[in-house]
Amino acid sequence: MMNRFTFYTLVVSTLLSPLAYSQKEKKPDPALIEGKATLERLEQVSNWTSLFNGKDLTNWQGDTEKYVVENGVLVCQAGGKVLETEKQYSDFVFKFEFKLTESGNNGLGIRVPSGGHAAYDGMELQILDHRGDRYHKKTADGGRVMTLKEWQVHGSIYGVFPAKTGYLKPLDEWNEQTVICIEDHVKIILNGAVILDAYLDDLTPVDHKDHPGLKSRTGHIQFAGHNDHIEFRNIHVADFAPSAPTIEVKEDNTPPEGFTALFNGKDLSGWKGLAHKDASKRRELTGDALAEAQKIADGIMNEHWSVKEGVLTYSGEGQSLATAKDYGDFEFYIDWKIPPGADSGIYLRGTPQIQIWDPWDLRDARADDLVGAYRTGRNLGSGGLWNNKRASNRPLVMADKKPGEWNQFLIRMVGDKVSIWLNGKLVVDRTELENYWDREGDRDIPLPRADQIELQHHGSELFFKNLFIRELPY
Repeated sequence: MMNRFTFYTLVVSTLLSPLAYSQKEKKPDPALIEGKATLERLEQVSNWTSLFNGKDLTNWQGDTEKYVVENGVLVCQAGGKVLETEKQYSDFVFKFEFKLTESGNNGLGIRVPSGGHAAYDGMELQILDHRGDRYHKKTADGGRVMTLKEWQVHGSIYGVFPAKTGYLKPLDEWNEQTVICIEDHVKIILNGAVILDAYLDDLTPVDHKDHPGLKSRTGHIQFAGHNDHIEFRNIHVADFAPSAPTIEVKEDNTPPEGFTALFNGKDLSGWKGLAHKDASKRRELTGDALAEAQKIADGIMNEHWSVKEGVLTYSGEGQSLATAKDYGDFEFYIDWKIPPGADSGIYLRGTPQIQIWDPWDLRDARADDLVGAYRTGRNLGSGGLWNNKRASNRPLVMADKKPGEWNQFLIRMVGDKVSIWLNGKLVVDRTELENYWDREGDRDIPLPRADQIELQHHGSELFFKNLFIRELPY
C-alpha cells in the first residue's frame, strides 16, 4: 500500500515536472485564436483564381529574367527586383507560400500603380527573415541586438505599421500567408496567426514619412525583390472589387453571381423575430431565457410578416424582422417600397440605422416654407445614417423614387464604415456607423464585429424583395 510520504513525493514530483509546468504556463495565443476564426471564414470563399501555374510566368510582368520557374516553384534569384501581376486589384484576398533564405529580403507590394514604388505609391508588406545575422549586431557579452526598426520585421506595412513576430517557420520550411485587403482594412495571417490587423484610415506612419499609397484603392500586386533568393508557390487571389451600384434583376429573388439570396420569395426561411428591442439586452440573453424570448418574437413575426406574390410584406403592426445569421463585412442589395408617409430603416450588425422614409411627406413641414428643413430631415431623402451624432447622418443627395415605386439600395459595410447607393446614386460615402447602443458614453464603444441585419418596423406597411448579400472577408 502507498504510504503518505510516498504519495506526497509522487504528487510533488508530478507538479514539479517540466510537463506540468508547460501545461500550467501555456496560455491561449490570441493571434492563433483569431487566425483560426479568420481562416474558417475564408473557407467560404469560392472565387479563388490561381496566379501561378507552376510552369511559366503567365499572369505576371516585370523582372521576368531574375524570376524563374524551377520544379514548380517561382524563384526570385539573387539580384531579382519587381515581378507584378498583369491585372490590377482593388479589394482582394491574396494567399501564397514562401520559403526564406538566411536574412533573405523581399516584399509584397499591394495596390501599386504601374511604375510606382511599392512602399510609398502603394503599400509594401515585408517578406523578410528578420532573424538573420544581417539584421543583428553582437554585443560585448556575446548577445545579439536587432538593428531593424519595428516596422521592418516580416509582415509589417513598411514604414507604417509593425507586425507581430514569432510565427515564421525555420528556413528550410514553407510558410503560409494570407493577406486580406478590403477598402482600408488590411489583415495578415501567417502560419495560422494574425500578425497584423489594421485600418489604414486610422494610421499615422510610424516612420513619420509621407505614404500617399495608403490612400490608393487599386493597383498591381508585386513581389518586390531586394536582391535575395526567395521561393514562392501556391499563389492565389480572390477578387472582391466593389459591385455595381445597381443591378437589373431578371427574375425576382434570384441572386446574381457571387451573392446569396436572404429571401427566397416563398417563405420566411433564414429570418427570425426580434428577441429584444435593445440589442445590448438581447445579446445578454442566453439559454432558456433566449429560447423563450425568441419563441415569442417568432410568433409575432409570423403574425405580421408574410410573403405575397414574391414580396416580403409587413402589415404595419408587430416588430422588426432579423436575419437568422450574423454578418460582419458585406455587400447587400435590397429593393424596397413604401406607401406615402411611411417610415422604416435597415439595421446593420443590430445597430440603427439606414433611414427609409417618404421625402414628400409634409406632416412636419413649416407652414411658411414647405421646401425648407423639416424637423425630422425626411425631406433630405432616404439612405442617411440617421442616428449618428458625430459623423454625418444625412444622405449626400436625395435619390428616392416616389412612394409606391420600387427603390434599390446597395449597402457596403467594411469595419465600421458604410457606403450606400440609392437607385444608383452614392448617398453615403464610407461614413462611420456609430454605436447607438452606447447610451452612457460618447458612442465610442466599437460596433460588434458581426451581428444580425434587421428590417425596421416603424408602424407602416413595408415591402421588400431581391435581398442579396455577398460576405466580405475580415
